[in-house]
Amino acid sequence: MTDFILDLPILVAAVIPALLLLGFYYWRLHRHASFLKILSFWVISFFIFGIISGLLALGLQWGFDNFALQIPGWRRLMRNLVAASWRQAFITIPIEEGCKLIAFFIPICYFQRRYYFPSRTIFLLGISVCLGFSAQENVVYVFYDTESLLDRIIGTPFHIFFSAPWIYILSKNILVNLNFTGSRKHFLFAWLNSIICHLVVNILATAGEYDRNLQFFSYGLFPFLLWMFWRFEQFLCLVQDKPITPLISGVTPQHRYWQKGLIFFALMLGGNAILGMFVLIKIVIPLISRQIFDSQILWLIFSRAAVNFIFGIIAIGIYIYLRNVAKKHPQKH
Repeated sequence: MTDFILDLPILVAAVIPALLLLGFYYWRLHRHASFLKILSFWVISFFIFGIISGLLALGLQWGFDNFALQIPGWRRLMRNLVAASWRQAFITIPIEEGCKLIAFFIPICYFQRRYYFPSRTIFLLGISVCLGFSAQENVVYVFYDTESLLDRIIGTPFHIFFSAPWIYILSKNILVNLNFTGSRKHFLFAWLNSIICHLVVNILATAGEYDRNLQFFSYGLFPFLLWMFWRFEQFLCLVQDKPITPLISGVTPQHRYWQKGLIFFALMLGGNAILGMFVLIKIVIPLISRQIFDSQILWLIFSRAAVNFIFGIIAIGIYIYLRNVAKKHPQKH
């Protein structure tokens, strides 16, 4: 109990990023709503449902791990990346995505019959569940010192990115038919997409822990996350009935391949520029109280920040260029 009280400020700090993100998307999706007080009740309620789903997922994984430890050699087997990935793909990730889905689907179906939420509100409530799940996960990881607070803050929006496809499918189809007749196939594909994206992120993030030769996988993590963020922004536009400007607008196959190459290049530059800034922050934080004004430290900060900013500016420039090309030739889409 004493440890919990001492760690309380850190645990609160682990929850705050999820609440800030929730407030941000609340504002983006309902900034002109006349029923904000009523809506805030639903948003907080589904945030709590997300926390409960995280605790349920934690309990199920704990139960499976206790059972699996009875298998001879299980702990040694899990030190292998391939075996650990299979466990993630068929146990851990389906449990997490399944618990989030249950925490969202059951209450939204129940309340939708009575209140008829618009599509953007349903999408926001799905975001609330995911952020509640992230908040619970942050607290558990930080309390047991499995990951640093900074790592958990960085990872707070990941569950939104993973679950965005099935949240979008449900937010659109739940208005039309609560039984989802004719849309089950789309929902199944969206849910499997979430599992695959979740698995890819976990592999890219942890491959280096299993084999040092696989540390280069980490260079693909933030580009992939950046792509998922861009996809999430597209879902936000669609759920608000806003037009989407595609980045690939070429008429000939050669032109489209060129644009796809530019997108890949921009993702690699932009993603690793973000990664570089987070790594720099990790290096600088321990030095703030003592060596921050050392000339070598200042040069390290300036040089690395400059390189990352240059990479980021190039990536943004490519993105703006592709959008402008697409806007000039709307008839070709």
